[in-house]
Amino acid sequence: MAGIWQGQRGLDVKPKVEGPKKQAYVERMELQPIDPQTNGPQLLYGLRYHTHVVKPEQIKTYHEQVGYWLWEPATGSVIHTLSIPRGMTAMAGGKASADAKEFELLATEGDKYYSICLSPFLDYAFRTVEFCIKVTIHSDGTWSYDEDTVLVIKDLAEPFHHTDRNTLVKIADATPNPLARKS
Repeated sequence: MAGIWQGQRGLDVKPKVEGPKKQAYVERMELQPIDPQTNGPQLLYGLRYHTHVVKPEQIKTYHEQVGYWLWEPATGSVIHTLSIPRGMTAMAGGKASADAKEFELLATEGDKYYSICLSPFLDYAFRTVEFCIKVTIHSDGTWSYDEDTVLVIKDLAEPFHHTDRNTLVKIADATPNPLARKS
């Protein structure tokens, strides 16, 4: 997944007062390798990422997030951290082998390990109680994701499933640690 990726046909289903609204989006995601990380005997390989999303034909940022994708070969654990600039951070976890073509990661409100942290306003008005991402790596070199963020929205009787999905095409290679490159 290392590299710079672009998706032209993202679909966001978001909550609106009048009901769910579908919004197309264009996305650019950079996944840059980080040096292996150690925690005592634990070894993690990872990618630092930045996602930038706009509406088609627009320049203004529609959505942005940063974080890490981490993998521990000894256990097959995958960890996805994400932070958005509206006051939400999550850490989702799951399992995947080195050659996995599909995997799913989950964060649930209140879970001891894979949970969600919200600002006071989001907790009051748009509380995230679950985040799930399913990743599929395709044989043509593209990859896609389907996300389901379950929100408890003030004044709505039922939880809302805010979904996002896109297929990403590689547009450039990753740039590993610039200080480790040979001159």
